[in-house]
Amino acid sequence: MTTDTLVPFAEALERYEPVIGLETHVELGTRTKMFCGCTTTFGAEPNSQVCPVCLGLPGSLPVVNGTAIEYTIRIGLALNCTIATWCRFARKNYFYPDMPKNFQISQYDEPLCIDGWLDVPVGIERVHLEEDTGKSLHVGGVTGRIHGAEYSLVDYNRAGIPLVEIVTKPIAGTGAAAPDVARAYVTELRGLVRALGVSDVRMEEGSLRSDVNTSLSPRGSGRWGTRTETKNVNSLRSVERAVRFEIERQAAVLDAGGRVIQETRHFHEDSGTTTSGRSKEEAQDYRYFPEPDLVPVAPPADWVAQIRAALPEAPSARRARLQAEWDLSALDMAALSNAGALDLVAETVAAGASPADARKWWLGELARQANEMGLELKDLSITPAQVARIAELVASGALNDHLAREVIEGVLAGEGDPDQVVAARGLVVVSDEGALNAAIDDAIAANPEAAAKVREGKVAAVGPLIGAVMKATGNQADAARVRQLILDRLS
Repeated sequence: MTTDTLVPFAEALERYEPVIGLETHVELGTRTKMFCGCTTTFGAEPNSQVCPVCLGLPGSLPVVNGTAIEYTIRIGLALNCTIATWCRFARKNYFYPDMPKNFQISQYDEPLCIDGWLDVPVGIERVHLEEDTGKSLHVGGVTGRIHGAEYSLVDYNRAGIPLVEIVTKPIAGTGAAAPDVARAYVTELRGLVRALGVSDVRMEEGSLRSDVNTSLSPRGSGRWGTRTETKNVNSLRSVERAVRFEIERQAAVLDAGGRVIQETRHFHEDSGTTTSGRSKEEAQDYRYFPEPDLVPVAPPADWVAQIRAALPEAPSARRARLQAEWDLSALDMAALSNAGALDLVAETVAAGASPADARKWWLGELARQANEMGLELKDLSITPAQVARIAELVASGALNDHLAREVIEGVLAGEGDPDQVVAARGLVVVSDEGALNAAIDDAIAANPEAAAKVREGKVAAVGPLIGAVMKATGNQADAARVRQLILDRLS
């Protein structure tokens, strides 16, 4: 827990201008590691996916994973980058307790992809390829970090997995929107990488994580302040919170006449705060030199062109297309995206539902059910095809909205597909005119004042009569049909 003094966010922005930047690491979804044939299955038994190459044993030689090169080029092209015609790997020498070679094979001054942009808009400085480290587990203590731990364990399964680092250019001029811009960038980047099919980008599993850089300068000074680097932030909400907290903390330091220290910082999910890691005020001598065991990488122009031609539709372009096809406002499309419902609605439409019906059920009853269960929409045990079938039953008059909600409950409870739930629960709209007319007669007799108002032309007074009929039929009547029958009777 931090003891830092903070300045309220709005007050900090009155005096200081933030500049942010993000270094986002993406574990590629290749079958094997970057320089060896070890598999990359998440959650495997510790140290079960290792070999002499990824353990750095004497005499072992790395071999470049060609799929990782292709995936990185795919990311670079999607980010509008220039793809290098010639580049090479380098050794980055520094002690990592969870990197068994004590150096990392990375790219230094010759990255594979440079100078692009993302539609947020944010400029991309570079996209380069390297190998991931292992994972340290610090046992004992209260923070889960090495300080105060009783002992540490190391799992080398992750060491050597292909890791792409995407570095933004400095993002200035965002003002109070800086936390939102940071979150929007990582959100859009995650969606883009997922659409490319090169990573599962599961932040909770560490396959996408961001280092968040934040600095403040006195408003109007024309200069940038000293930045901090909050490491390995692994959720969209935490990216936003890390920027906000650092703005409030750094403003307090500057207000007190202090100096912001250039350092790495740790983000704490429970409190939304950051604490000091290691200082970066002195230049680190990583002693980069070209990796002697690997030949340079020179992607042929025709191969890059083939990769470009095979790129899927970008998420931003897809949203624009669907918004036009479905005749939605920008706010409607934003609501779909923010709810995580866009793909589900698209798949429901593809299964035969209208865009309006698909949106209605996913953003209505299904969103309510997901909220009650504490789940994401995509994790509900109902498929877009099943939702499309429910919409079809409603459109045909076989179900009304109330019965459709019961069908949804049954599907979610594992009672089968929509038709099976309808049959098992006996959910069918009452369409027998005799039964409906009898219920209407009873409703009129029980609500004479409402009936009199309807006879006088006050159509809005029909509500209690409809409600009485629906109650009498166990909500299994078509409310629109009931309304029309009542109006016909009282006209």
